[in-house]
Amino acid sequence: MASRLALTQFSRRALGSSRVYLGGRVTTTSIPSHTVAAKIQAPCGSLIRWNSTSVDDSLSLTGPKVVAPPMVYIAGEEMTHYASNLIVEKWIKPYFDTTNWEEYDLSCKARDESDDQVLKDAVDAGKRIGAIFKEPTITPTAVQVKEMGLSKPFGSPNGAMRRGWNGITISRDTIHIEGIELGYKRPVFFERHAVGGEYGAGWNEVGQGTLLTTYLPQDGSPPFVVDKRDLTDEQNAVVVYHNPYDNIEPLAHLFFKRCLEADITPYIVTKKTVFKWQEPFWANMKKVFDEHYKEDFVKAGLMEECGGELQHLISDAATMKLIRWTGGGFGMAAHNYDGDMLTDQIAQVHRSPGFITSNLVGKNDDGSLIKEFEASHGTVSDLWHEHLAGKETSLNPLGMAEAMIGAMEHAATLDAEKNPEDADKQAVKAKIFNYCTTLRSAMHNTFRYKQGTRDMSGPSGFTTEDFIDKVAWRLNRYLAQQTEESPPPTLHEPSRQFRRNYDVDLESVNEMFVKFDKNSDGVIDIEEFTDLLVHLNLAPTKTPKAKDKTDEIL
Repeated sequence: MASRLALTQFSRRALGSSRVYLGGRVTTTSIPSHTVAAKIQAPCGSLIRWNSTSVDDSLSLTGPKVVAPPMVYIAGEEMTHYASNLIVEKWIKPYFDTTNWEEYDLSCKARDESDDQVLKDAVDAGKRIGAIFKEPTITPTAVQVKEMGLSKPFGSPNGAMRRGWNGITISRDTIHIEGIELGYKRPVFFERHAVGGEYGAGWNEVGQGTLLTTYLPQDGSPPFVVDKRDLTDEQNAVVVYHNPYDNIEPLAHLFFKRCLEADITPYIVTKKTVFKWQEPFWANMKKVFDEHYKEDFVKAGLMEECGGELQHLISDAATMKLIRWTGGGFGMAAHNYDGDMLTDQIAQVHRSPGFITSNLVGKNDDGSLIKEFEASHGTVSDLWHEHLAGKETSLNPLGMAEAMIGAMEHAATLDAEKNPEDADKQAVKAKIFNYCTTLRSAMHNTFRYKQGTRDMSGPSGFTTEDFIDKVAWRLNRYLAQQTEESPPPTLHEPSRQFRRNYDVDLESVNEMFVKFDKNSDGVIDIEEFTDLLVHLNLAPTKTPKAKDKTDEIL
């Protein structure tokens, strides 16, 4: 019996390539060319099924656990930390040996006890390994500093990570479940410039006086005043920040490539009409687009509503477009702060932050990409307090699971790229991609079967623990169906002697065999076989024979 792989959606990140129906459109989706039998969700809940005749053992997760490649695991706290622990224990550890993972505890308590050395260690590990999964963490308020008994108000770890990993962009995309309408019908991508802006600002509170912002060039040329202003108010908040633009080109390439692969239309968002200093962001993005991508986007028919040109949107207008363009099928790129605000708006239109991915992309010294994956939401304090009070909770872990999938796949990719000749590394990568595809299918089907969390299924929805258990059960069943209990038999051409018109004189055949088996060893070698073909006038010749009339008629 042919093996069955119960999948309803394939990951774009797997190996090989095929065309499948996904998210209301046809897209080029990566599928291992050796993938076993599959089942893909079609519109209206029907199923399209096909079966292969063999199983590729390189994808099997039965038997000994697969040793997962090195990865950095950053632990947070509260409800998302609790749910992440359940995910690792029930979805991952049954199939993978995670001893190569390096874990760093970024809870407020651990940061305080180490005087934030644990954050520095995590950043160093991320740079060394290149693949990071991060749980949501707390940046404590003044009240929380007192409640937790912390020595000081620790800042957000994200800035240290973005600087330490040469952050280029934070990619935030909508998550879609086939057959379930959330907010946007088609994907919405967002590239948020990962550095600069208000987040790295220096500031102070000052009174009346004169403010000078002076630039001292590194090359030793004369300094000059960037800005001078007289402050007449008695109370002023002075803020100074800059936007580094050296990484705009790699951001642009990443953004336009992703949009082109997903068949969506790109837009650039700034407030350059008022903030003249934002003009270079737009100019650099447009330059990369016109030189490298415009022709491909036009050929794909993705610029028809834009007059064939890359479009700029004022940030005010972008906020309105995000509400109106619920059909999806577009991408936006913006500065750091605008990206933060606009992606929160996308999350609300698309039901909740749980249905948005978040991926920090940086570049290592050797040119390889550092990728850190996390949920776009926080620690979900309200559910944590309910959990501590012994009440039922229903946390949707989809965003965190997508982050785990992204980190595991990137870790496998980096490990395989560093060892291109190592067949074992390539096999592990194939297994991890197959596992991640199957996990996504198990999660999505659980929602489709109305066994989701209560944000999706209402009061009858599953609790946090029950949902994770149900996905674990479905995942195990799907993975088990990918492997036969015993290898399928090798098929041979059936003997022709069972045909009705079979009329062969076996005795004469045996006599002929004996005649040409000149050394009587029971085997006809190449020389004896050649003599046989010559005798029967069937031996191929070096010079093609001229066709006779019979050939032409036939």
